[in-house]
Amino acid sequence: MLPRRISNKRVSLKSNRLSSGNRPSHAFFSSSPVLQDYADTIQNLKIGNHTRVIYQGFTGKQATANAKQSIEWGTKIVGGVRPGSTGEHLGLPVLPSVRAAKEQLNPDATAIFVAANQAAAAIEEAIEAEIPLIVAVAEHVPLHDVMRIHSILSTQSKSRLVGANAPGIISAIGKCRIGFQPLPTFSPGHVGIVAKSGTLSYEATASLTRAGLGQSLCIGMGGDIIAGTNFVDALRVFETDEDTEAIILIGELGGTAEEEAADWIKDYKKRTTNPKPIAAVIGGFQAAPGRVMGHAGAWTGIGEGTSESKYRALENAGVTMVDHPAKFGNVMKGLLSSGGRNVQQIQNSAASQSRGFHTSRTISRPRPSSAHSSVTSKRNLHITTTQAANLLEPYGITISPTTSAAPSSCFLGITVDRSARSPCIISSPTTDPSKLPHLARRFPFNWHTGPSQATILSTLSHLQLSAATPAVQSSAAALVYSLWDLYKSKEAISLTVHLSLSSSSDTLSIHDPSFTFDDAAFKSASRHPALHALRDLSAVPTAELTAESHGIVYIPLAPPAPPAPPAAPANLIGTLVNGAGLALNTLDCLCVRLPSSPPSNFLDTGGKATAATISASFSLVLSDPRVAVVFVNIFGGLTLCDMIAEGIVLAYKEVGVEVPVVVRLRGTNEELGREILEGSGLPIVPFDGFEEAVREVGRLLGEEKQDQ
Repeated sequence: MLPRRISNKRVSLKSNRLSSGNRPSHAFFSSSPVLQDYADTIQNLKIGNHTRVIYQGFTGKQATANAKQSIEWGTKIVGGVRPGSTGEHLGLPVLPSVRAAKEQLNPDATAIFVAANQAAAAIEEAIEAEIPLIVAVAEHVPLHDVMRIHSILSTQSKSRLVGANAPGIISAIGKCRIGFQPLPTFSPGHVGIVAKSGTLSYEATASLTRAGLGQSLCIGMGGDIIAGTNFVDALRVFETDEDTEAIILIGELGGTAEEEAADWIKDYKKRTTNPKPIAAVIGGFQAAPGRVMGHAGAWTGIGEGTSESKYRALENAGVTMVDHPAKFGNVMKGLLSSGGRNVQQIQNSAASQSRGFHTSRTISRPRPSSAHSSVTSKRNLHITTTQAANLLEPYGITISPTTSAAPSSCFLGITVDRSARSPCIISSPTTDPSKLPHLARRFPFNWHTGPSQATILSTLSHLQLSAATPAVQSSAAALVYSLWDLYKSKEAISLTVHLSLSSSSDTLSIHDPSFTFDDAAFKSASRHPALHALRDLSAVPTAELTAESHGIVYIPLAPPAPPAPPAAPANLIGTLVNGAGLALNTLDCLCVRLPSSPPSNFLDTGGKATAATISASFSLVLSDPRVAVVFVNIFGGLTLCDMIAEGIVLAYKEVGVEVPVVVRLRGTNEELGREILEGSGLPIVPFDGFEEAVREVGRLLGEEKQDQ
């Protein structure tokens, strides 16, 4: 008999469902009586000029600046919340709670502009008040906070979450912005966008505006491990939205959301006479193996897709793939025309921007990199085998010495099921690295209740332990419960072990523990300091520790430089980019266009970069003596182009930049940024087009004749 530690707790049918993407596409619009759940809130994403918006954290500096811009643009902001306070701000009412705001202001949506450690409480308050749409923009919200929120969302059918770690959602047609997107790149039109990357979505909107197509609804899925709204959710909205004539997806490595979207698209094309054209871009072909690439969710777990597999899945579903979002405008014109839609009529109805945009040249798709693996990510806390054994001691679990893989060796652990938006048991009947990714299976369960006995039995069956003795089954079940207790209490991301069944006795041998914990729980919320004190800083390169201290994500890509300078420059390209998605795509494109001069690094300045941050970034990039050119690629949302420009000027003064620097600036305050650079007297000519800037990098490296 299995241990009954939580056997008295039943998991509801609702909590065991997979994400809304696995439900029939017609369920959302069915008028027949069905059991309501989170999937039924998808319609709340249809914002527009009717949408009444409040802010949580309304009187804060960031929220105030954002609200002013959004109001000027036309967003119907009706007030905000400051806990325990009443009054007026920006001429609008300030109320002490979301409940009070719901009763007095009747909002359709709330924009949550609070710190990461306060985000979960703010989201929960909005759920309790039954606000239809909740938009959370904060980065570094602890993973277990998010899973707790989704365990609540899964039991209701009133509130829909966008984010966290997302730019938000914006209706260009309805002049409704709930987020921090750079408004000058948007124009009313008829192309819907859903994106993991904020910066790449801005590139896409600029391209569509340049082409005169504009945008209908743009949904920021965000780059976290678990997203409140995913690709399939957005696709189901775009499918029936009369304002949307075409669709763009922007994805990256990590998770399986893109593959799930591909499955949905295949079905959509089969059941639709004249399906809306869909195009996509995928980032991360050049990602460093085993690293978290800027976004918290940009890593490939066991059995999850790489950038290559995502690209292939979407391409096989009939999606038109591009390698850079600047191509979307012209690509969409062609797709709309070939699909029999009146492009001229679409353009005439789209109020395109008057500012000038440069058209990019056609380029080849990113070269896939084979350097991918599911090894443990290095942005979160990964502890040693000895440290893991110490954590298991209170549970009476002993770690045995590592053994070679045997026929009875299997894989077991607790990790994240991104599709189910919950924790899950992960198991495989083998630990063979060549078979593990294909045989691993996830068994999701509710974060509040933990795994049920039925879930445990399904896991044991997949491990091929159903025929084992009751003692072995009981031991395996007890191990699951212990791992879950440790997983939840210490806020882990993944806890896995290998199991071997002794042939001479009914005992399980436990070995090879691999434990990873969420660093956001410590860095954002100051939880588990003793656990995170186990981190071995001596094993972290000095450059990466320096980057961390400045809020920068810096990951070297090229092999380490030799102790002595090489005889000749290696012609590497140092990259400095704002936004993880844009940084990934920049690396992919550089590797195709300038194959003889690969990028030396991934560097994301972070969303709140300052002049000092940019100066520090230059120091990091130039610490590699093989860097021959620095390419600064900025498309600003929260990041201000004038701040970037000031940082570049500061770097020349403090760092002593001796290699050519190519700067591409677009987005918020871009004109001011160019003025700062042009008036600095520095040998820098700022570009606003990506292709122009890359051609200049190639010219400086002697690759100007390379096929673009």
